Amino acid sequence: MLQLLQAAKLLYGLDHFECKQVAGHDGGRNLVYVCLLNGEKKYVLRISALGDRTEEDYLAETEFVHYLAANHAPVADVLPSIHDRLVETVRQEDRICYVCLFAYARGILLADNGYRYREGAPLEEYFYNTGKALGAIHRLSKAFVPSHHRVHYLEKFNMAAINSLIPDPYSALKDAIAQRLERFAALPVDAGCYGLLHFDFSDGNYHIDMNTGAITVFDFDNCLHGWYLFDLANLWTHGVGWCRFERDADKRMAFMNHYFDTILQGYRTETDVSGELLEQLPLFIDMVLIENVVDAFECSLREGEEVDEEDLEDAARCLIQGIPYAGIGEA
Repeated sequence: MLQLLQAAKLLYGLDHFECKQVAGHDGGRNLVYVCLLNGEKKYVLRISALGDRTEEDYLAETEFVHYLAANHAPVADVLPSIHDRLVETVRQEDRICYVCLFAYARGILLADNGYRYREGAPLEEYFYNTGKALGAIHRLSKAFVPSHHRVHYLEKFNMAAINSLIPDPYSALKDAIAQRLERFAALPVDAGCYGLLHFDFSDGNYHIDMNTGAITVFDFDNCLHGWYLFDLANLWTHGVGWCRFERDADKRMAFMNHYFDTILQGYRTETDVSGELLEQLPLFIDMVLIENVVDAFECSLREGEEVDEEDLEDAARCLIQGIPYAGIGEA
């Protein structure tokens, strides 16, 4: 692995930098290093070695990120190699690894601050800024004309793929997913509501400047063409943590409505959101649950392990029983 890192460092002129590997997380796909020089210059080096994506996938991702950054979206830009390429390849034994370098996003993860927002500022500022950052990305995506192909939602999430991934004992879950996929296939795909999106927009993939509240987004590794409302629904599901210990279901829903309304206020300063699709928010929350289920099975397959039933329990129950809003309104 050290030889691979050294080869990657040379491609980006990082031979004098100290590179510390970032601890992996469940479902992590890449080797990620924070590269430092004299405590001043700071970059993120990503090495993708799974072999389940093509060079075209990475070219499409980096093209999108660089376009967003060039148009002043709050994202960490992708940086060229010494050969002026946004994606480099390194061969390791019988594998081709793809290497990218990114600017380091200003600020810190919310988790690294103990899930405390910046001192003296209300949480509403954070919710608003999160929506605004996502709105800026979607506004620019609506005008983006890619030259490289990235997968579309229904190319990845379809029953042929689901049936090959999820074993037959989960037939009730697969039937529930099939019902949702039929509804997804009937959704509009015009440029105002469908395009290239982050597809993993959550507090683990942006930093917050605790002095100003500014958000800088990174990790577009999962980006694909889909409905913009998916990213908003994903934000909705990640907001549940703020109220999950509230015993009163009505109070939980009241908080979630306030949380999401504040996100939409920030979002709408940048771009519109389809009212027709917004009315189907519970369906898009189900879309997020399906992505979580698929991710759990994909991760277990990569690790050669059985899927952890606890990782599936809540999402599967909501999908099979038709419980809306990820179950947050249950008594």
